[in-house]
Amino acid sequence: MSALYLEFLKHFAGTSVVQVTATDADDPTYGNSARVVYSILQGQPYFSVEPKTGVIKTALPNMDREAKDQYLLVIQAKDMVGQNGGLSGTTSVTVTLTDVNDNPPRFPRRSYQYNVPESLPVASVVARIKAADADVGPNAEMEYKIVDGDGLGVFKISVDKDTQEGIITIQKELDFEAKTSYTLRIEAANMHVDPRFLSLGPFNDMTTVKIIVEDVDEPPMFTSRLYSMVVSEAAKVGTIIGTVAAHDPDVSNSPVRYSIDRNTDLERYFNIDANSGVITTAKSLDRETNAVHNITVLAMESQNPAQIGRGYVAITILDINDNAPEFAMEYETTVCENAQPGQVIQKISAIDKDDPPNGHQFYFSLTAEAANNHNFTLQDNKDNTATVLTRRNGFRRQEQSVFYLPIFIVDSGSPSLSSTNTLTIRVCDCDADGIAQTCNAEAYILPAGLSTGALIAILACVLTLLVLVLLIVTMRRRKKEPLIFDEERDIRENIVRYDDEGGGEEDTEAFDMAALRNLNIIRDTKTRRDVTPEIQFLSRPTFKSIPDNVIFREFIWERLKEADVDPCAPPYDSLQTYAFEGNGSVAESLSSLDSISSNSDQNYDYLSDWGPRFKRLADMYGTGPDCLYS
Repeated sequence: MSALYLEFLKHFAGTSVVQVTATDADDPTYGNSARVVYSILQGQPYFSVEPKTGVIKTALPNMDREAKDQYLLVIQAKDMVGQNGGLSGTTSVTVTLTDVNDNPPRFPRRSYQYNVPESLPVASVVARIKAADADVGPNAEMEYKIVDGDGLGVFKISVDKDTQEGIITIQKELDFEAKTSYTLRIEAANMHVDPRFLSLGPFNDMTTVKIIVEDVDEPPMFTSRLYSMVVSEAAKVGTIIGTVAAHDPDVSNSPVRYSIDRNTDLERYFNIDANSGVITTAKSLDRETNAVHNITVLAMESQNPAQIGRGYVAITILDINDNAPEFAMEYETTVCENAQPGQVIQKISAIDKDDPPNGHQFYFSLTAEAANNHNFTLQDNKDNTATVLTRRNGFRRQEQSVFYLPIFIVDSGSPSLSSTNTLTIRVCDCDADGIAQTCNAEAYILPAGLSTGALIAILACVLTLLVLVLLIVTMRRRKKEPLIFDEERDIRENIVRYDDEGGGEEDTEAFDMAALRNLNIIRDTKTRRDVTPEIQFLSRPTFKSIPDNVIFREFIWERLKEADVDPCAPPYDSLQTYAFEGNGSVAESLSSLDSISSNSDQNYDYLSDWGPRFKRLADMYGTGPDCLYS
């Protein structure tokens, strides 16, 4: 059993599709064992098969791919001429109908209607329409065109190659106030028509598309896209330059107010009347500063200020003769000492910031006070240039190194303007070719025989000597400051280091042990300096010597023995410090707590005689009637 896939075009009844063949291994010469007969088991009534040849044919005419595009056939081959007892085998055949252009395009609707706002930009899509075609592939390809209607120049239609849709787009701007609707007659047609099926046509279709334009609140529109105006730079403040006009294109026709976009008029040269649109000058103008002013005028609807229209105004400033001529450049003029009379030393020209219609024409002459000078003269070349010439020879720098020549320049404006410009002429020493070598008059006062290089060297030596002298004087004046050791600074900032370890226990001179061995100290009576002499006898009595203090001696010997037998103790020459006070003091108790006891024999009544500063102590320790304690 095998499968066979076939395709064929639209056909008529009896059209051959394919031939199938079955083989039989039996001996064809022996009876009917190898004689095969074909029959169709599945695929009727659309197909049939020739019993003897196995040719498959169509059984019905005009099979429609759009109704069913694929069929499955089962063919049987049986030997013994198809009689009972014969052996059989089957195969399957898949038949696919290929498409032909036998279906014309048809619009689903006879008319369409679309609404679009008038503000829709050019080239925007208005609508998509499509004519139905049951065919596929190239047989379904279509073209659209506008064949009639009042929107032929406003809209156009094209084909989307992927979807075969007709795309309607805008070619011109829409204006609700000018036209509110458009009607289009659109045709759709197959691009590839099969002549065999013309009887099924026509292979095109028509529909009507109506486009309704919707009103949109639009900004004001100016009567001109660009206004050109002129004004003289001599115009006074408030001079009228021109007028702009704008209107609301909507049906409401709202009033319009005008203003100038100050970003385009930063210096505020112009003003505009908000109601009339009249533009006037707001300050003096200068063509030489700015010859053309490009400003933007804004028009706003009174009822809806958000709607703003823009108009553009180019204001050209007309020139007047308000600038005098002057030298075209700063001239560096020289005359040689050996110049001859009538020799040209400079050619001059002039410029003028003004721009007269017929161009500039300048006239040159010497001023009245310089006209009769004996040194130089001026020749007007009549081509807006002039030539300066010498009148004599024998110029000498030591006599006069610089000459100032005033030149009078007049323009051809109306009224004409003039200016006096001074030409500076330096007298120079020139070579044989007339090229200036040096123009400094000071060269004559230099000593003969000394060149400029030699003078520079001498000057450098003098400066060096002056610097050395200043250094020597400065060093001699400097005195070495004495080393002053401030006692307090010495204590705080100086570290005195002694690398002396000491002699250990055998060194008996390192310290005096007598203070520890003998505490019998005789203390001298010392009187107070802040009390009067008559009460000096009240000072503390002198203590007499007492026997050697055995307690301290025993304490120290015990600690020495402990240090000798202690293996963890420091070396023998280390310093041992013991905070031991003893059992008593030779000065007895210094506490004042026992002084006020009843058995104290000390009398402190003398404290009341020391004055107010000791009154508190007298009250505490005295025995008088005013005593704090009794």
